[in-house]
Amino acid sequence: MNKLLKSCFIAAALFIGYDEAFCQTPKPRVIVTSDGEIDDECSMVRFLLYANEWDIEGIVTSSSQYHWHGHKWAGDDWLDPYLEAYTEVYPNLIKHSKEYPSPEYLNSIAFLGNVEDEGEMDSITPGSQHIVKVLLDESDDQPIWIQAWGGTNTIARALKTIEEDHPEKMEYVANKLRFYFIWEQDDTYQSYIRPHWGKYNILTIISDQFEAIAYRWKTIQPEEMHPYFAGSWMKENILKSHGPLCSLYKAHKDGAKEGFEDGDFRSEGDSPAFIHSIPTGLRSMQSPEWGGWGGRYVLVRENTRLDHVPVKGYKYPEGRWYANSAWGRKTTREGATSSNNAQYKEYFKPIWRWSDALQNDFAAHADWCVKPFVEANHPPVVKLTNALDITAKPGSKIQLSARGTYDPDDDNLSYNWWVYEEAGSFKGKIEIKNANSVNASFMVPEEIKKEATIHIICEVKDNGSPQLSRYQRVIVKAKY
Repeated sequence: MNKLLKSCFIAAALFIGYDEAFCQTPKPRVIVTSDGEIDDECSMVRFLLYANEWDIEGIVTSSSQYHWHGHKWAGDDWLDPYLEAYTEVYPNLIKHSKEYPSPEYLNSIAFLGNVEDEGEMDSITPGSQHIVKVLLDESDDQPIWIQAWGGTNTIARALKTIEEDHPEKMEYVANKLRFYFIWEQDDTYQSYIRPHWGKYNILTIISDQFEAIAYRWKTIQPEEMHPYFAGSWMKENILKSHGPLCSLYKAHKDGAKEGFEDGDFRSEGDSPAFIHSIPTGLRSMQSPEWGGWGGRYVLVRENTRLDHVPVKGYKYPEGRWYANSAWGRKTTREGATSSNNAQYKEYFKPIWRWSDALQNDFAAHADWCVKPFVEANHPPVVKLTNALDITAKPGSKIQLSARGTYDPDDDNLSYNWWVYEEAGSFKGKIEIKNANSVNASFMVPEEIKKEATIHIICEVKDNGSPQLSRYQRVIVKAKY
């Protein structure tokens, strides 16, 4: 019996009920590798608050070009206080979702990986061996997203062990692998993974857009989003009176020299790696090019997606995409800001466009640590009566309906149907009639002479506090 069916049967047997949508769609499988930098610690708070959304199969400490044994090292046990705090809030979290994993389980899948030096992948470690074990397990063939919040060296060590000891399993493992890397924070992707595993075309996202919520967010986030990162917002919604896990969040203490205030959001540069896997309804895991809370990425080489650089004629580097080569980071060094550089603003928009929704969702999950179900807010469930994938001829009318959408808290809902222009291939104007109603429609433009795609987002917001958003994406393929 696969894990999905097993979970559904267990839920029924325990008479705790189960979410129908959950039992129809497997939860994303994830393994985290992290170098324990201060922003990793901030990301870990958010990650644990969303632990109900995934099948977490490993949390592994690794190194990076910035952190390793003896160099700005947070300690082999840096994760322990976060797992201990999760243990304390777990009894309240499960009042909001029965899918939160037990503290005992999370502790059982937390391991130390390759941390002796930058890019070190010679040693077989408990962390690398655990990744090997998960990848070779044939009881679950569902895709598994391996995230590198730091370097890729522990991942590389695990893959090298499989290549050396189980070469006949390499194709099987590759077929279920998905990568999301926050930069290439050591050279092991280029020196080992790409040369030895590239032939299998593993879907790989390497992000520079993460900087939108990293240390330099004030130069990237547009001013209208700044209130969601300010100290006053952080104190009220995360830092104060939200239990021991949120109290560990390392917001700015004294950042005046850097232009920050006490309590300001510090950095979660690694969070997009798992935010990408939060099931919001945007279907971003189906294709990196479609975009979602974790950014939008374009195919650059092989099966590797990098950030879309809005510069005509730009040529991506052949090797690493990291601090010395990634376009956004290099441009930041030149002093660009979202307010005075249109290209810079466009580059990071795939993440910052969701900042208000993302932060409100963070605040709601923080509430789940301390509030009973009836006093907290929960996101709406968006259901459409029309198909999510539609093939239509130019000139035809497309009817859209979100009937069946509901809110777990019986909040009032507002609707907004809009065109995600960057995700589709048709770049002309689309007019959606009744765009702010449950039912909407639009005409497929007659000027489409060749096949084109149109991405329509149904965005639903409740009127709870904090206000929460969820979505569905409709993709219309227009062709004669």
